[in-house]
Amino acid sequence: MNLVRQLAARLPFYYGWVIVLVAFVTMGLGVNARTAFSLLFPPILDEFGWERGVTAGAFSFGFLVSAVLSPVLGRLMDRFGPLPMLQAGIALIGSGMVLASRADTLWQIYLSLGLMVGAGSVCIGYTGHGLFLPVWFSRRRGLALSIAFAGVGIGSITLLPAMQAMIEATDWRAACLALGILVMVVLIPLNLLVRRNPAELGLQADGDSASRVAEARARGDHVVDPQWVATEWTLRRAMRTARFWWIALAYFCGLFSWYAVQVHQTRYLTEVGFDAHTAAWALGIVSLVGIPGQIMLGWLSDRMGREIVWTIGCAGFVICYLALLGLAWMPGPVLLGAMVLAQGAIGYGLTAVFGAVPADVFEGKHYGAIFGTLSLASILGGAVGPWVTGLIHDATGHYAPAFWLAMALSVVSALAIWRAAPGKVRAVPGRARWSGLR
Repeated sequence: MNLVRQLAARLPFYYGWVIVLVAFVTMGLGVNARTAFSLLFPPILDEFGWERGVTAGAFSFGFLVSAVLSPVLGRLMDRFGPLPMLQAGIALIGSGMVLASRADTLWQIYLSLGLMVGAGSVCIGYTGHGLFLPVWFSRRRGLALSIAFAGVGIGSITLLPAMQAMIEATDWRAACLALGILVMVVLIPLNLLVRRNPAELGLQADGDSASRVAEARARGDHVVDPQWVATEWTLRRAMRTARFWWIALAYFCGLFSWYAVQVHQTRYLTEVGFDAHTAAWALGIVSLVGIPGQIMLGWLSDRMGREIVWTIGCAGFVICYLALLGLAWMPGPVLLGAMVLAQGAIGYGLTAVFGAVPADVFEGKHYGAIFGTLSLASILGGAVGPWVTGLIHDATGHYAPAFWLAMALSVVSALAIWRAAPGKVRAVPGRARWSGLR
């Protein structure tokens, strides 16, 4: 603790960005440990011969576990801070991957890759970091979150192809074992730098001075609806508002579309004519091109608004699914590239505002419980998406009906975020300057 305080004292402006860097690495490994299920899915099917819907259900089960834990995680972080929760998540993911390497039955896959990895991922994934990262920033909230979440892209392009190469050179069990050990060795010591909020280290959001923060509060910077902002938002009070439920609907539908394609695209691409290596690289490149896309859209959200960026992200998934449908008729590099760019560079822009939207609307001392409960909707969407997509394929013999459903839900997601209207509570800095709030 003393070493952390000394580091923060030497880097008062930059320590928030140190937290972002830790989150960048943590999500690069932790989120991709869950995403790796897409690579494990084909060899597990080949080895055991289980039905796709039942096997993909392990991934969905992990999301359901995350859904149950998400509201609890928010309350625990409000009480104990992020450090214990992050370390618990790292231990669960690492040990889950190690145990998966010894699995021989379906229930063991559900326990390791489902229960343990799912429970760990909610702690160190988008939900866990979305609970505490927003309080480290105000003026640069969208940019900071997008940089932290872009770590998933670096992890994907480096980790997933390496894991696919290990699967091909050895087997999926060895790949699980190696990833589990890597997660624990790297992330447990690194996350000792994390703290609850700037005040815990005597700092201010954005690294500002105390006087600048006081002046900004006195001017009412960015506040569009003073009565809403002045309200002490508890979870119960927030759940009585329409905004809460519009955000929940947007998150459910958006994550349905996201994870439906993420889990099934590797198998789909091999079925329409691509080899397994190309399909694995496509999955990794999606996240790679998502890095500049997420950062640019995060920056844009601080200037034009969260609603616009969420809509752009939803449009990316619509284009992605249209390209996937086209690949069934014309498999080739042009449509494959269009699918990768639309999904990664545009669709993954949803993460740029995932934590910023609830923070703009319900900022306060009970934010953890509120955001944790809202994350339940996104986790449920991520759980239902792959499961329903697998069931539709098993029932119809192809993916087209599931892809059209996902496109429709992307449109619903965009409409719902406009109904939630975070910009009518707090204007982002760019709009605040334009409208004269600053």
